[in-house]
Amino acid sequence: MWKTTNLTEKFDQLFPASNKEKRLFFAPGRVNLIGEHTDYNGGYVFPAALTIGTEMVIREREDRTFHLASTNFEQRVSFTLDELTYDKEDDWGNYPKGIIKELINEGVSLTGADILYEGTIPNGAGLSSSASIGMVTAFGLATLAQATLSRVDLAKLCQRMENHFIGVNSGIMDQYAVGLCKEKHAIYLNTMTMHAEDVPLELHGHKIVITNTNKRRGLADSKYNERRSQCEEALRRIQVKKPTVQTLSDLTTADLPEMEELIGDELLYRRAKHVVTENKRTNGAKEALQNGDLAIFGKLMIGSHLSLKEDYEVTGNELDALFEAQRKVDGCVGTRMTGAGFGGCTVSLVKAEAVDSFKKQVEEEYVNETGLTPTFYICEAGNGVHERLLEVQK
Repeated sequence: MWKTTNLTEKFDQLFPASNKEKRLFFAPGRVNLIGEHTDYNGGYVFPAALTIGTEMVIREREDRTFHLASTNFEQRVSFTLDELTYDKEDDWGNYPKGIIKELINEGVSLTGADILYEGTIPNGAGLSSSASIGMVTAFGLATLAQATLSRVDLAKLCQRMENHFIGVNSGIMDQYAVGLCKEKHAIYLNTMTMHAEDVPLELHGHKIVITNTNKRRGLADSKYNERRSQCEEALRRIQVKKPTVQTLSDLTTADLPEMEELIGDELLYRRAKHVVTENKRTNGAKEALQNGDLAIFGKLMIGSHLSLKEDYEVTGNELDALFEAQRKVDGCVGTRMTGAGFGGCTVSLVKAEAVDSFKKQVEEEYVNETGLTPTFYICEAGNGVHERLLEVQK
């Protein structure tokens, strides 16, 4: 039973009565199993949607006004269709506001709405709460307006919003996964061509365990944009001699010696090297999963984390402390940081019978190392954004 009665009751307490129909939408968070910081470099990613995410109760208005509320934040946000500009004071409300602006730009006819959100994704954990709120807003409003935009269109729209309205130079992976993933599957996505393949997530007695460092990190305030600009500069230097190279992901590990010479800067080379080697690991991970070889999958996860630590430098003390504690646990076949880094979460593949000892051993070591207490989530792969039936109030 969904918590919808509770959420609709809260909606009715917050907003005045109306003869318009209330509707309920849900967008999941996502976890990227492998393929990190490759999506904005035209590379491969391998995310799965989660069963935690963002619920949204929405009811249309006719006065060109939007009233937003969330059970997760005290702040309420209101604006009209003539006020679709970024406002720091509106905090979380800028995400839906930016989506509304993008929908208007696409010619979608909107007349206003009362909206209540409830999120079960830890904010700033790297499980893509921002893409979740963006996609649930875009999908819900587009559905109400009977717009002809596809899920891929909406994912691209949400990415544009984050890039231009919020100012985070993110790739397409988060929005695509939140919009298009299927239950018990991961998506193997070529972010350059947008070719996607649904791969069954057969874990053969293992569980996906997400561990939150509980160190908050704001994506816009992190060094995410800096890493992207470093990759762009590395690519620019390669293109001076090799103009046919469109993205760093056009290159293979065999090209690394020549890349190093063309880039001519040790730090920029290491950034590019991570992208190239991560693509190879992601391709290998897909093959390993299809072959049911979770041991190889796990080794590739560990290699991914080490590359993110040493070549891309986006892990930090807390993620590294979790990683070192987790990789030592008997029954953990693989673990790595997931998301942008600088805090957030790790994702681990753990034998089902070892999950309890994994949690106990990791928590003890992590607390001793950092003074922070981790939070564990035993996850299933869920569906992308969708409408849910609203329970009738009695």
